[in-house]
Amino acid sequence: MEVIHSPHNALYKLCHKLATHRRDRLKQKKTLLDGAHLVAAALDAQWPLEKLLVTPDGLANPENSALIVASDVDATVLDPALFQTLTELPSPTGLIALVAIPDAPAMRSDGLCLLLDGVQDPGNVGSMLRTAAAAGVDQVLLSSQCADLWSPKVLRAGMGAHFALNLVERADLLQFAEQFSGRLGALMLDGAVDLYEARLHGDLALVMGSEGQGVSEELSQRAQLRLKIPMHAGIESLNVGAATAICLYERLRQTRAV
Repeated sequence: MEVIHSPHNALYKLCHKLATHRRDRLKQKKTLLDGAHLVAAALDAQWPLEKLLVTPDGLANPENSALIVASDVDATVLDPALFQTLTELPSPTGLIALVAIPDAPAMRSDGLCLLLDGVQDPGNVGSMLRTAAAAGVDQVLLSSQCADLWSPKVLRAGMGAHFALNLVERADLLQFAEQFSGRLGALMLDGAVDLYEARLHGDLALVMGSEGQGVSEELSQRAQLRLKIPMHAGIESLNVGAATAICLYERLRQTRAV
């Protein structure tokens, strides 16, 4: 089994670039899955792994060993000090996978779609992806102002949701709005109806805006359905991840009732 001790090793240098720079992830169309949980989720979804990096202690871990065997990919042992430069986990599991980023699919014109309009916090993006996967969203589209979909932080917060979703990164949301056959719904205050009084059936694209500015003016003007979540007076707006969960599950409640 190959053992990497040098920071000049080509595989290590590639992984270090992917761990730290979005431009390299975009250029190489590759990213890293940090930790046994993400590797297991990828294998469950039958995602091909290109490489596995493991520390000596990680290799001795039964969970990691089982994943290495299941992956049918030869593992490369990485010096622990080098491995530490690739991980952001407070308690690393000692296992990282190198995977290819898939090509973006065509934008849908129907179904239930979630549009992320400039959501910049990686934790929020990952949380919204987890909710979208759980609520049965057909496609998630992210504007170019969103956090990097394939960054370690978003992947970690997504907890495997990436492998269960149809994802379009750096999407032209205005173009999507023009060709979508259903209604465009947006969370906002002006001229909005109570979420629990709105009809959320049929083809629906739900727009969630950025943490600071909300839904962009261009998309808000195209929204046929303006929604607001009822809240007690004097309370600040909800976190965008929490608001997304409320909206998607109200849609799910309505469609299941039908």
